Amino acid sequence: MWIKKAFLFCAVFTLLSCAELQQVANNLPNQTGVGMDSAQIANGLRQALDKGIEKQVTKLTKPDGFYKNQLVKIMLPQELQKVDQTLRDIGLGSLADEGLKVLNRAAEDAVNEATPIFVSAVKGINFSDAKNILLGPDNAATNYLQQRTNTALYTKFNPVIKNSFSKVGADQIWSNIITKYNSVPFVTKVNPDLTDYVTNEALSGVYKMISVEEKEIRSSVSARTTTLLKQVFALQD
Repeated sequence: MWIKKAFLFCAVFTLLSCAELQQVANNLPNQTGVGMDSAQIANGLRQALDKGIEKQVTKLTKPDGFYKNQLVKIMLPQELQKVDQTLRDIGLGSLADEGLKVLNRAAEDAVNEATPIFVSAVKGINFSDAKNILLGPDNAATNYLQQRTNTALYTKFNPVIKNSFSKVGADQIWSNIITKYNSVPFVTKVNPDLTDYVTNEALSGVYKMISVEEKEIRSSVSARTTTLLKQVFALQD
């Protein structure tokens, strides 16, 4: 259950400066009779960064981490759905299936390579209103994290996705798919920016999984497996 502890401190508090850590500690009520100093909170946040993000992201980097996870599986963009159907209609269903799979493989590969990017982005967040987020809706911390990291992560993540396309062979497969589709008589030719699409879908998938973990630990008292979790999340009950 440590992953839930690690994720939560990452998503809700991120990494604060020593002064901010002390301010948050001073503002938290002492529900258990045991005070929390800045060092304790800092240690929890370091554990969240060292283990929580790494493990959370790792779930999506395993084979089929995206492809067989219905919450985050990358489907074809609308403009390519007609490509998929046309290929199946002319007996190239296996090629269509492979095209969908390699999009997800590229995301899995890219997320694996981009773990330091996520860690760095979270470390850079100045999260002074942690208590307000704690008392917010089930996905308040995830929303906060997304709003403040999405643009920077996209800028760094996009070339990683592009490189991953090449590594998993997605560029060649989709070049073949698009060439075959565009050669079909009377179709409207397509030339989609799949790197942009998969980048956005991969980022969306990461935030989705963070949101799932956040909601669970907010709604389940039994998921709060440490004194610190019980003390902090007593605030929102």
